[in-house]
Formats: sequence, structure tokens, C-alpha cells
Amino acid sequence: MSGAHATLERSRSQRSDLGALLLRTTNLTEAQLEEARRAQAERGGRLIDHLVHDGHVSSDQIMQALSEQLDIPIRAQIGIGDVDESLIERVPITFAKEHGVLPLAREASGAIRVAVVDPLDTAPLDDLRLLFDGAELQLELANQRTVLGAINESYDRGPGSTDALAEDAAEDLNSLASELSHEPQDLIDAADDDAPIVKLVNSLLHNAVKERASDVHIEPFERELRVRFRIDDVLYEPIKPLAKSLQASIVSRIKIMGQLNIAEKRLPQDGRIRLKIAGRDYDVRLSTLPVAYGERVVMRLLPRTQDFLDLEKLGFDQNQLGTMSRLIARPNGIILVTGPTGSGKTTTLYGALARINSTDKNIITIEDPVEIQLPGIGQIEVNAKVGLTFANGLRSVLRQDPNVILVGEIRDLETAEIAIQASLTGHLVFSTLHTNDAPSAITRLVDMGVEPFLVGSSLVAVLAQRLVRVLCRECRVAYEATPEELRQIGVRPPDRPVRLFRAESCAACNYTGYRGRIGIFELMQVDDDIRGLVSQNVDSKTIKNKAVSKGMHALRSDGARKVLTGITSVAEVLRATEEEAAVAQI
Repeated sequence: MSGAHATLERSRSQRSDLGALLLRTTNLTEAQLEEARRAQAERGGRLIDHLVHDGHVSSDQIMQALSEQLDIPIRAQIGIGDVDESLIERVPITFAKEHGVLPLAREASGAIRVAVVDPLDTAPLDDLRLLFDGAELQLELANQRTVLGAINESYDRGPGSTDALAEDAAEDLNSLASELSHEPQDLIDAADDDAPIVKLVNSLLHNAVKERASDVHIEPFERELRVRFRIDDVLYEPIKPLAKSLQASIVSRIKIMGQLNIAEKRLPQDGRIRLKIAGRDYDVRLSTLPVAYGERVVMRLLPRTQDFLDLEKLGFDQNQLGTMSRLIARPNGIILVTGPTGSGKTTTLYGALARINSTDKNIITIEDPVEIQLPGIGQIEVNAKVGLTFANGLRSVLRQDPNVILVGEIRDLETAEIAIQASLTGHLVFSTLHTNDAPSAITRLVDMGVEPFLVGSSLVAVLAQRLVRVLCRECRVAYEATPEELRQIGVRPPDRPVRLFRAESCAACNYTGYRGRIGIFELMQVDDDIRGLVSQNVDSKTIKNKAVSKGMHALRSDGARKVLTGITSVAEVLRATEEEAAVAQI
């Protein structure tokens, strides 16, 4: 018995010896090993994953121990030239990713060299032997990041990859698709004989959805066309730059999809595209802008679903959720959501509307633009060209007998005064402002020219928010926090050790250490004490101190709670918030 057969047999018989080996070769303790075994018994998964997740050992230590135990060489890197395309054609990408295996090359003896993450998991290795007609496997040990990265790069070179489609499109630029029908065809079901440009644009959109991108940027330069995806508020370049010769055809194709004027290249244009990808509907907000080397295109991808509008999924804890539920059930008053551009204000307001939307309520919104279409709600889009501004639209909305009104943004005194009058005459009004924290919204309204007593009598709550990135569960690493780190996020260091998590990197999170975003919030209710301060026209700092003394959690304080529960990192909270004076005890 030799080669992979011997390795597989040893892995079956020595599976239980890995823990003992780690005890001998690392700083792992018996107590930590037992803790990981209990976690494995309760939640399933691999023992080594629990050990790494809890920070007891590193993935490199695990790999070194496996190499020593099973006599398998370690593969530090896998380049594109190391992978035989004819071999990966026989292995489904889902199988390769799920089990962390990648065939590399066939030896002269007929044996196949395979990079593997977990040689102790023998079942997929047996399956792999069957896929290659019983050939012997020569295993090489690599970490998960290396294997998944090589899988993504290797499988992306196939005939259906974006790069391959770009090459096809460069050879044939004469054919453009007709307009999409009212009921869009699923991009995955596109015909094989579609024009190369159509296939290329479809591939870009499909990959953007697959990678969870919120925006697709197509940017022309002097000699190339660059494509970037925005994922979790960070821009990435998922493919190599496209040929400059593709620029006109790609932009024209996208304009046709968005029903824009393909002949107009001197002025900015805005449009919408309705898509179906993998059975899921998307609204795409399209914007074109003439720049030095052509037209720049940005597409924002918005899923036509209310699944992500659940307030609890947005990051509200149970106390905040209970307070918000009471506030949005009120019959009148103004509720403001504040924060910079891109902080999720509109999503929060949509979540509030989705929660109270029912047949017994007349809900009307006026927005610039309408971000997501909500069933059962009347939504108006501002159009300054025809005189439909926030203020004019709001006057007309009041004649429609609404119960709830959403004003996309209070930008001027006229809109603010109409919104306040609406709240005082029995309407619940939601709106947004651009301020750094909740108390500053009050002084912002007063600076606009609204009388302080009107602000105090109409405003019922202000919610300030930011978005922070969520640590990737696959690669986050536990560590013991320093007292200085805890003080930075407003936590008074206790006498016991505090375990936090920091970002690492893996293929699952595009090597960023983060996957997804969540909100941190500062919810200030306007009670009689706050109302009295508003009437006195005091500064925002005085209002904030009073609100904190009455139990309001500042933005950094809410972020600290999400750090302590392992949702995000200290670095993310510090990036997203300003320094707070309050120090919390844990």
C-alpha cells in the first residue's frame, strides 16, 4: 500500500491523534482541547475549525501538525500555471469549494497531484478517485485561503468566464440585443447564440449579484475600460481591464437595457433596468456621465424583496427594536433618521414602513429617487424639471388623506415647515437629515429657520446611524483585548480578560476579513426634558449630555456592544464613529 491509499488509511486510523499531536507541538492546553470538543459535539463541524475559531491554535500550526502526522508535503502557493484545465473540467466547482480539493496535474505514472485542505476528510478524496477512474492521488497540503483562491482563479478561465466572454466580444462588435421585454428573461437562461456583447454584460451583472455587489462601475480610460464592484462599501476590480474597443458597444447595450438615448453622449442620463437573475428580481438604477475618455456608467443593484427590510436584521437589538416599534406605531409626530450619505438611512425608513404597512393605513412617500418599490405604498419621485420638488409634492400629498408620510430628505426651510405642520395636524412623518449625531438634527432644523418651539412640539425621536462591516465567520481570529483598545471604544477595562475578534482573510470574504454590513445606532427620544432644552435653544452638546444621562446609547457605545459580541472589530467601530466621552462598564 502506497501513495494516497496509505495516506487515506492513516488518516482514518489517526484522526483521533491530531489533538494529542497539537498538545505536544503547540501551546494548546487540555482544557482548550476539551472546550473545542464540546463545541464540536454541540454544533458539529471539524475539531480543527473550532480550535482555530476560538484562537487556541493558528491554521498554520494545524497544517504543520497534519503534515507531520500524515507525511504530506505542504504547498505554500498555487499559481495559474500549476493547474491542468483538463483535470478541473471533470470536477464540479461546487464540489471543489465545498471540500477544499483542487486537482493540479497528472504525473507520468498516471497519479494525480491534488491540493487538499483537510486530508482527514476522506470521503471526498474517495469520490475524487472515482472521478479520475481510480487513479492514485498524491496529496499536497494547503491552507483554505490558498486552495479557494486557486479554485476561483482556475475555474474562471473556462469558456463561460467573464474574461473569455470579453475576448469573444472583442471579435464580434456588430450585434446588439433588442430591448428587454416587459417581463425580463432570466440572465442565466440567455440563449447560446446571443451576441458576445450581450453575453458579456449579462456575465458582469450575474457576477455582481453572485459577489453581493451593491454597485457596478464601468470606467473608461485612455487605453482600457475598467470594471469595479462595490462590495460592503469597498471597491474591488474583479476582472482584468477590458479592451478599449469594447467601450462603445458595452455602454450602448446598457443604455438600451435602461431605455436611454444611445445617441446622446454629451449629457448625463439616468434610467432603470429590471432584471431577473437566478429567479430573483432586481431593480437596477442606471447613471451615465460623460468624462474625458467616454461615458462612465454606474449601476446600483437593488433586489426586489423585503427580506432585508426586517429591522432586526438591520442591527437593532431587542431594546432598540421595542422602542422603535412603539415610536413608528404613533399616530403623529416626526421621526428623523440622520447620518452621512451611504449610512443606510433610507433602508431603515423602508424597514419601518414595511413593519407598519397594512390595509388600514394610507402611506405615501416622496423621494429623490424612489430606491425600492414597496407594494401597497404610494411612492412619488421628485422631478425638479417639472416643478415637483419635495415641498410642492408634500403639499399635494397632504390632500391625499395620508396616515403616514415619508419625505426623502428635509433640505430647506419650506419642506421642514410643511413636514412640521403635517405632524401637528395628525400625520406621522418620516424623513432624513445629514448630521453627525442625533442631537445635531435639532440644531440643524433651528439653523434652517424653524422656530425652536415648533421643533420641540413636533419631533418625537431622532435616530443616528452608521454602517460597519461584519467580521467574516470563516476566518475571524479571537484575541485578548488590551485595556487601551477597550478604552478607545468607550469600555472601562474590567479585572478579567476580554476576548474580542479581529479580521483575517480568506476566499469567502474576498480576503478582506469582512462579509456583509450591519448598523450601529443612536436613538434619542424627545421627552419633556429634551423638549425644554430645545425651547431654550441650547447647543447640541447639552442636549446630548441630557439624552445620555437619560439612557441613550451613543453610536460608539452601540458599536462597542457589537464588538464585544464578536460581530465587528474595534477598527471598524473607530472608523465609523467619533470619540465619545461616556465610558461603559462591562
